[in-house]
Parts: sequence; structure tokens; C-alpha cells
Amino acid sequence: MKKIMPAIIAIVLIFAVIAITFGMKLIDRFSYSDERADLSSYYNLSDDAQMALVYDQEILEEKGIWQDGHCYVSMDVVHNYFNDRFYADTNEKLLLYALPEELVSVSVGQSGEDGYVQAVEVTGEEGTEVYVALDYVQEFTNMNFVIYENPNRAVIETQFGEKQAVSVKKDTQVREKGGIKSSILTDVTKDSQLYLLEEMETWDKVMTEDGFIGYVEKKRLSDPFAVTTAAQKPYTEPEYTSIHRDYKINMGWHQISSEAGNSTFESAVAETQGLNVISPTWFFLYDNNGSFESIASKEYVEKAHAMGLEVWALFNNFNYDGVDTHEVLSYTSKRQMIIQNLMNIILEYDIDGINMDFEELDTQTGEHYVEFLRELSIECRKNGIVLSVDNYAPESYNSHYGWEEQGVIADYVVIMGYDEHYAGSEEAGSVASLDFVTKGINTMLEYVPAEKIINAVPFYTRIWKSGNGTLESEAVGMKSAKDFLANNGVSAEWDDSTGQNYGEFEQDGILYQVWLEDAESLEAKLSVMQNAGIAGVAEWKLGFEKGEPGVWEAISRFVSGG
Repeated sequence: MKKIMPAIIAIVLIFAVIAITFGMKLIDRFSYSDERADLSSYYNLSDDAQMALVYDQEILEEKGIWQDGHCYVSMDVVHNYFNDRFYADTNEKLLLYALPEELVSVSVGQSGEDGYVQAVEVTGEEGTEVYVALDYVQEFTNMNFVIYENPNRAVIETQFGEKQAVSVKKDTQVREKGGIKSSILTDVTKDSQLYLLEEMETWDKVMTEDGFIGYVEKKRLSDPFAVTTAAQKPYTEPEYTSIHRDYKINMGWHQISSEAGNSTFESAVAETQGLNVISPTWFFLYDNNGSFESIASKEYVEKAHAMGLEVWALFNNFNYDGVDTHEVLSYTSKRQMIIQNLMNIILEYDIDGINMDFEELDTQTGEHYVEFLRELSIECRKNGIVLSVDNYAPESYNSHYGWEEQGVIADYVVIMGYDEHYAGSEEAGSVASLDFVTKGINTMLEYVPAEKIINAVPFYTRIWKSGNGTLESEAVGMKSAKDFLANNGVSAEWDDSTGQNYGEFEQDGILYQVWLEDAESLEAKLSVMQNAGIAGVAEWKLGFEKGEPGVWEAISRFVSGG
């Protein structure tokens, strides 16, 4: 027995060790981890100057910066998440905000009236950027934000109203992931309130008031209940009032290239019917300093007014070689000089409106052009001047023209509903097929109210010549296009796919094609416009319709609602 006892003891000890080891593993498996998360890594902060942005219960990839007790965010963040009306002039170190009748301006890097710097310059990998203080963004935006440190983070709210919440039934922790082994983000005490982001089987996704988003065991939380949030400093968006005529607009563009051309007013309008606005091409951006040429005529305005016509003078950017529109519009001083000089002429000559026709703007120029329109709209609004803005038929590649903002600040937004196929096109085709016009109007209606949209129709067509590997075209008036086909023995036939009469013929190996613009094609376009309930029609250009019967009768019926 004495010999057996040591063996028995050894076996018992072995089983004891196994039991203890198993028990320890079992305890470890079901025990809660007390490991703390690295909060800088959690918020992806690389240094103490960075600030995490917790925006509407989501941690953004973008970061702010912490400087002198304020959180600053980039202009991209401001535009994408808060308010796209802020504008930074990096040339003249200004931050601007266009109100309906006032342009608010602060200097970048300098303290404002409130005693803090509203905007700073930050140099990064992609160059120097303007960052705006959240305090200043809040002055023009309905939002709440609270700053927390260790780690630096701004908890921001822009969506207000009813939200789901839970209360903590027992002191516990918010963990980075759902599970007792996940690291701890923060502790929460009994009766504290959390926002409920997602209900799960045993863990719920929540957010604390100080910006931690993680998971808490469901058994430690109350049933969900509703809470209502509201802005602490409510901001009421001011009304950007617009001029609206209580009749359909019928605007004819009158192309004039010199002062002598003003004498053609009478002949340009002689055959028109229902015309109530004429737009002479009077103002041309001249150089990169913001100078422009004016060939405006007071006598012309007086003649138009005597006939019951308003004058919306056109201003373009493409008459002079070497003009860099980006160079002009990216300087506030140049924009303001243009606006002031333009308004002086408008008021002196008793001109009723401005028709902006800036074309071929690249994406980098878009934000400067939209800001120019905002600033111009302020002076137009204060002086009762109609502001209309011309746009290509809307496509994704020209969205930088800012249609939605135009729909707020401008009185009328004009679709240039033509040039579907143009001089540089790779294939022959219609200038303005019915589908093209319909799509342009329907797309613009997604951004701009119908009562502000004017669709422009072409009074011209193109004669296409293709063969021997070349493609050429010539823009001609309605009668010239019809005469061309007739003189070559061709009778045009109606094409349902384009909503136009079409003719073609071949001669000496060259294919000639013409999609006619005439009274019949115009009727089809006007029917689409009537059904869309838009504000009116414009025509490019007066004179090209001469000799085509029925054109003005069709337009007059549209204007009168017939």
C-alpha cells in the first residue's frame, strides 16, 4: 500500500492540474476582457493636431485640425457635409459667403469680430488648403457640435428630429466589437443614455454622446425608446428671392458683333410673334484683368421698350482669344470689378436683365463661376434686374456649372437645347432631336424648378458632308437648309426617331445629310416643353428662321398656352 500511495497521489495531482488548467481556460473563455483600445488608432489619428470627426453617428475618414481651441475642417468637408455655399479665394486669402443681398467676407488667417480666426491655411501633400472653423460654419448652418479631447474629436449633428435611444441598466463598457473579448472603448454608467444604431441578437451597436461608436450587451440595455434632438443655435436659411414673370418667356437672341449691329434691331424683330424678351450680344470678356467690351445702345433699349420688349443683355467669355476665364473668376477683386462695371451700364441704359453665357468652362473653373453668379445675383436682386444663365444640355461632364445653385440664385435657367451634334462631332446627326431635348428638360427639372427653366430651340440646322474619311458640316438657317435639299431634288421625309424631317443624297462619292429644323420639328419640341410646364422658350438666333412659314405662329401658341 505504501508503494501504491505515491502513484495515487501523482495521478490525483495530475488530474488536479488538468482540472485547474481546464477551469482556468473555461473561466478565461467566459470572462470579460479588460483590455483597453488604443483610441488614437480607433479614430485613426496620427498626431495631437488632428481631430476626428464624428458626423451624424458616423466616424468620417476625413480629419479636422485642432488649433487654438478650435476645430477646423477643409473646404471639401464643408461642402460635402455642411454647406456648399462657402467659397475660398486662395489668391486673395478670403473666405466668402453669399447671402441674398450681402457678401460676407473674412480674411483667412486673421481674427474676426468674434475674436477667433474663422479660417486658416493648411499646407499638406496636395498643396495649401483653406480650413474653416466649425464655429464659423455653424453661423450659416443648422448644426450642433461638441469638442472633446484625449483623443481629439468633434461630435457633430446635422440631422435633427426623432432618434432611437437606450439607457444603461448597469455599469458596463462600450466595446470596439460585439463580444466580451473585444477591447474596451469607454465605460458607461447606470442610467446613462446611448443612441441605438443597430439592434443585434445579443449585442447592440450604440453611440455615446461623446462620440464613441461600439457595442454593448443587449442584456445591459433598456428597451429602445424615442428621443428628439434639435439645433442648439437654430439657423434659418434666408430667402433667395427671384423675379418671376406671370407669363411664359419668349426670348430671342440677337447676335451683334459691333455697335453698328444695333441698327439691325427693327429687321431682327420684324417677323416675330409673341416675342417679349430680346437678348442682344452686348458684353464680351476682354482680358484676364476682368475688363469687358460693351457695345450696348441706349437707343436700342428705348426702341425695344417701345415695342413692349424687355432687354436681357448677353455677356459671354469667348469673343477674344487669350482670355483665361479661370484666371479672371478666381480673384474676388476681378469678379467684383466686372459686376460693378456691368451694373453701372445696366442701370444707366435702363437694361432689364443680364443673360450670362460663359462657355467651355473646365471643372476647376466651375466653383469660381458659380460664386461669380452668386455675387452677381446679389446686385441684380438689390436693383430688380433679371438674371438668366445659359447652360449646355445637362450631362454629368458639365455638372460643375452648378444647376441646383443656379436654380436658387438666378431668376431663370436657360437650357441651350441644341448642339447635340456640332461642328466637331465625330458623326453626323441632328442638332436637336426630340429625345435630346426631352432628356435635357427632364434632367434639369431634377435640379431647377419648372417655373425657372427656359428651353432654347435652334433656328438653324447643319448640312453634313461625309466621304473619303472626312466629315464636315455647315450651320445654315431654316430656309437655306430646305433650299439646299430642294435644289438637289430631295424631298425630306418625317423621321419619328428624331422628330424632324430628314433628307439625304449622294453626289461624287460624298453623302449629304440634313436633319431639318422647321415649323414641324419646332411644334414637336414645344409640345414637350408645354407638357413639362417650364417657364418659356428662347431662340438662337433671330434671323435664321426667316422664310420658314409657321415658326412664329407655333411659338406664339406655346407662349399663350394654346
